[in-house]
This record gives sequence, structure tokens and C-alpha cells, in this order.
Amino acid sequence: MRFCFLVEEHYRHDGMPLEVVHHLRAAGHRVDVLRPGAELIDLARLLSGGTHDAWVLKTVSGGPGLGLLESAAAAGLTTVNDARAIRPVRDKAQTAVVAALHGLPMPRTWAAADPAAFAAIPERHYPLVVKPADGSSGRAVHLVERPSQLAELGAPEAGGLLIAQPYVANDGLDLKVYCAGGEFFATQRTSPLHPHRPATERPVPLPREVAALAAQVGEVFGLDLYGLDVLLGPDGPTVVDINDFPSFRQVPRAVERVADAVVRLARTGSSWPTPGAGSLLTPAPAAR
Repeated sequence: MRFCFLVEEHYRHDGMPLEVVHHLRAAGHRVDVLRPGAELIDLARLLSGGTHDAWVLKTVSGGPGLGLLESAAAAGLTTVNDARAIRPVRDKAQTAVVAALHGLPMPRTWAAADPAAFAAIPERHYPLVVKPADGSSGRAVHLVERPSQLAELGAPEAGGLLIAQPYVANDGLDLKVYCAGGEFFATQRTSPLHPHRPATERPVPLPREVAALAAQVGEVFGLDLYGLDVLLGPDGPTVVDINDFPSFRQVPRAVERVADAVVRLARTGSSWPTPGAGSLLTPAPAAR
């Protein structure tokens, strides 16, 4: 099979997905690697039918790669993840809306371009976690204990949005759940809100209720390769972030598992849920 990997500069030397590329080539597949934003791309030739069996995206939020992936999907080409599934998890404000529509446990969310606007949130909801709506990798995540601290926060870059959510009480450790083609794995890692603690990540058993929640997230958003951050708070598991094509750190045989999932998805096409199956397009019924 022939694949096109879109790999932005941030991941140019990253083991994920470049080791997946090497693994696929060693297995006899042809893999082209394009670097959006760093090279000239002939779109007419690249998007011609039959050029690639599937396109795969590894990019940062807000990067140029997603637009190219969506162009490939518009041309009828298979993409991994499904191009329609990625943007809703790249925009954390949109993520929160979709999660609420489907009853996924996620903190209440407010959005604003100016952090000072969050001062209107009633103090009973503090402390707040404030972060960019297009953020990733724990970048610019702040714990705001009281409204007076909002003045210390800067506005997001390029006129973007910030989101604010009530802090979920926890022990300072996040549960990261990875999914590769239907298989689930969990690691425990230091929360970015507790920088004084040594940064660690280690595999841990995956609680059954968290595994069921992870599967529901994949079904709702239409994702195949994804990760989610879960906090085991006083009200049970709470999703605080979802991302497509994560690092898969600490996942056993991560490269082989991701490569196998890419090949399988390329052969079977999109696994985008059909309406009525709890998909992004069909909100869950209201609770009675």
C-alpha cells in the first residue's frame, strides 16, 4: 500500500510518527512524508485519485497540515484519523460543546478572547483551569485560584479563544488513555498543573469504567487513533482533554500497533460512525 504522512516541523525528528513510517516501509509499503509549511506541494498532482491509499496526519493544533488532510478527504481519499473528526478535538471549545451534547463527563466550560472576561464567572466555580482553546501538550495551562489572578494571564495568540473550566480535585496525577485501532492502554502522569512534582509517566491498569468512557469518546468523535486525559475526581472519571494521534508513550509495541491500525484503517476505509450510533452528528437522547 502507499501512504502519505503529513508531518509538521514540530514532529520532524519525533519518534512518533517517524518510527511508524520506517516500520511501514520495512513491511513493504511505500510511504511519502510531506512537511506542510516547509516545502512546495503540488496539490493537483498530490490529490489526484489513486495516488495514495491513505493520508495520515501528525501535526500541531493550528498548523497547516489539517487543511491539507481535509482537502484529501474532500477529494474522496481515505484519511487517518477521519478528517471530519479532527477539528472538533483541536478546538477545545468545540470539544466541550460536543461532549455536553452527548453526555460525556467534562467540566462546564466558558470561552473568551480576553481572560478578564472570566471574572464574570461566579466565585463558587473557582479555582478555574484556563488554557488556549487550540492548545496542546499542556502549553499555557493555568490554575486560577481567584478572579484577581486573571489579570496575570495574557491574551491568546492571533486573537484566539481561551477556555475556562472548574478545577477537578485530584491527587496531582492525570490518567492518560491511548487508543490504537480499538485497543486501549492507560498511563499515569504528572499533571501540568503541578509543576513542582517530578514529571513522570508510567503504565497502569485501565479501570473498566474508564475504558468504557474512552470507547464512548472514540464513538462520539469518530476517532481511531486518539488519546484522552481523565481525572478520577470526586464525581467519577472526568474527561479534561481529547487529542488525535497522540505520542503513545509507554504503550507496549506502540509503533507496531499504530502501524497495524493505519494499514487496517486504510484497507477498510473510514470508521466514521453512522447517524444513530452515538456519532458526532447525532446527539445522545436526553436523560429522562
